[in-house]
Amino acid sequence: MDLEAEYNNRARVPGHPAIIAAWASDSAAWRAACPRVELGLPYGTAPRQAMDVFWPGDRDDVPLAVWIHGGYWQGLDRSFASHCARGLNGRGIAVAVPSYTLCPETTVSGIVAEMLAACTLLFARHGRSMLVAGHSAGGQLAAMMAHALPREMVGAILPVSGVFELEPLLTTTIATPLRLDAPTARKLSPRFLPAPGVVTHAVVGADESDEYLRQTRDFAEAWDGTWEAVPGADHFTVIAPFADPEAPLVALAERLARA
Repeated sequence: MDLEAEYNNRARVPGHPAIIAAWASDSAAWRAACPRVELGLPYGTAPRQAMDVFWPGDRDDVPLAVWIHGGYWQGLDRSFASHCARGLNGRGIAVAVPSYTLCPETTVSGIVAEMLAACTLLFARHGRSMLVAGHSAGGQLAAMMAHALPREMVGAILPVSGVFELEPLLTTTIATPLRLDAPTARKLSPRFLPAPGVVTHAVVGADESDEYLRQTRDFAEAWDGTWEAVPGADHFTVIAPFADPEAPLVALAERLARA
């Protein structure tokens, strides 16, 4: 199997630059239009250790979700993912969207620690269980939150096109900035770190590579969860429904956030 071809999503989807540009545009539009936004809430002292929190209105006593952006732990930031809060905001759910330090400036373990700090701050501020969702690398990070944090903090996760086994990346160009060795890759692979009691639903695009489909299926089975493949969606278009309050995936996410 050609693992480079299986995991190099940008090579698999030549039209990805236009899709990512649309993410940035749609995200800027939602930051301007959201009824209430906290921009740049710090959870640490490093430049990228901050998050934006999107609220559906003036009330603070609403369910809370976290959306963690992708980029293979080495690209993008929260400004490309604001629009993923729009759907849940439209259904009465607050959504926090954090940035994190990127590899190779830090390590994947360092990013996990940063997301733990962000979620811990949110729980300290709001005192309620969270739905943690994320795309691509963010899917791995969402699962790591469920593995590492107490059940009262993370009740459900919704990883989208996640990488749940990192060892297959080691022979690809994707891994170079990550500075992973085999033991560390295994320790950071959520498939092997189930979190009993956490409601788990994993999503993948039906047009993604065989390896992404396999990883999603195997992870859901290992975590005693459910999974679905979104028809006609690739690694980049799979998150489009999260900007739409009427999308079935968003209705499911709302149920998970309110559970």
